[in-house]
Amino acid sequence: MIFQLPEDEIVFPDPRLGEPDGLLCVGGDLSVERLLLAYSHGIFPWYSYREGEIHWYCPMQRFVIFPAEVHVSHSMRSFINKCDYKVSVNVDFDGVIAGCSTAQNRNQMQGAWLGKDMIEAYTQLHNLGYALSVEVWDTERKLIGGLYGVAINRCFIGESMFSLKPNTSKLALISLALHMRSIGWSIIDCQLETPHLRSMGARFIPYDEYMKILNQQ
Repeated sequence: MIFQLPEDEIVFPDPRLGEPDGLLCVGGDLSVERLLLAYSHGIFPWYSYREGEIHWYCPMQRFVIFPAEVHVSHSMRSFINKCDYKVSVNVDFDGVIAGCSTAQNRNQMQGAWLGKDMIEAYTQLHNLGYALSVEVWDTERKLIGGLYGVAINRCFIGESMFSLKPNTSKLALISLALHMRSIGWSIIDCQLETPHLRSMGARFIPYDEYMKILNQQ
């Protein structure tokens, strides 16, 4: 069932009542308060900004990477050992979210979802400490890849990644997993299944298990 969110109250329905594809409800806004409530229940916005109304999803099977399980292929290990790229955390959030929006002309494609309102909303979350980025830089200190997402408790909910050079988004994700492992964070929520992420160690866990992990302090 797809619910219509009320205009005058920041609430969400029980995620277990959503559609099989995870679509739970429509409407509402991208305020900090609503986004934090959504993410704390495993709900995230995903919609074409040209179509207007916000769609909120909460799949009952969550595609996640446990930091200790991230898979680094032999070819990727060789790449990491040979490349001169540098990786940073939370140095250029604005640059990363802009790259995620425009790389490979994504913002010109049908169904583009990372528009002005989304960028403003996640920048607000970042300014309040709830969203962070991972950056990859070349030898000339140019941003050539990265990713960003939302941090809730010790979990990272990935929103988007981009590459301007081969393997740079993979490098950002591997670096994130290693960083999370070093500081004791729990999982990376990939949101959507892709062969690329599966090859790097992502797997499905049930929503109830996901929520137990998300609620650990």
